Amino acid sequence: MSDRRPPAPSAARGAEPAVQEHLLLRAEGLVKTHHGEGAPARAVRGVDLTVRHGEFVAVTGPSGAGKSTLLHLLGGLQRPDEGSIWLEGRCTDSYSEARWAEERRRSIGVVFQFFNLISNLPVADNVELPALLAGRSPRQARAERKELFAELGLDGKERSMPGELSGGEQQRVALARALVNHPPLLLADEPAGSLDSRGTREVMRLLSRFHRRGQAIVLVTHDARLASAADRVISFFDGRIADDVKLGGAAARGTAISDVVELRPAADRD
Repeated sequence: MSDRRPPAPSAARGAEPAVQEHLLLRAEGLVKTHHGEGAPARAVRGVDLTVRHGEFVAVTGPSGAGKSTLLHLLGGLQRPDEGSIWLEGRCTDSYSEARWAEERRRSIGVVFQFFNLISNLPVADNVELPALLAGRSPRQARAERKELFAELGLDGKERSMPGELSGGEQQRVALARALVNHPPLLLADEPAGSLDSRGTREVMRLLSRFHRRGQAIVLVTHDARLASAADRVISFFDGRIADDVKLGGAAARGTAISDVVELRPAADRD
């Protein structure tokens, strides 16, 4: 494992070196190209990104902009063609697949749009399994799961199979699984994309609740309602960050979130 620290930012970026010590996640120069049957598609094009401890960052943009690819790079689910990622000050360039899997158990929780639960395991086992893999005792794993189930309104569902639950309930199970090891970073990829409006409101409420307790979140979404809960909204377009806005209570001031996250015209980004 490499303990190489990220280079000190240049003065042009306006960041002080001491600030970098408080970063949970730093990505620099990320590039990812997908190779399929047609022409290569450059999904991420030289992205720099930082996330502080306890910060809630929403990444918005049209379908095909590269948002999910970016999130997968940040969680080690895909490898960048170029660029580097630092997690809690550690460079991940040399991380193997096994080391990234360890980080996802210890430091990074991931929530997917289509839940990705193990269909032939009861939901209690779905949540306890990551804790057991992280070295918790069965008693500890069960205690953590029971606490999360109580908070997420899943009491009585322990022995249910994933297919017996509603979409909103499955997403709450997926959230419990992602948080059972208390990771400092939660990555959420369109967590309400397959839910109805009621399920979307529930996901928004839960993410906001955990954020208020200090949970850092990077959320990929096309839903302005979910983005409105974040501290920052990054507009992603054609594999690049088109804008990065601190909301600063925009919703409380009555500013429409759809105005905040609207992509600026290309001429304004030059």
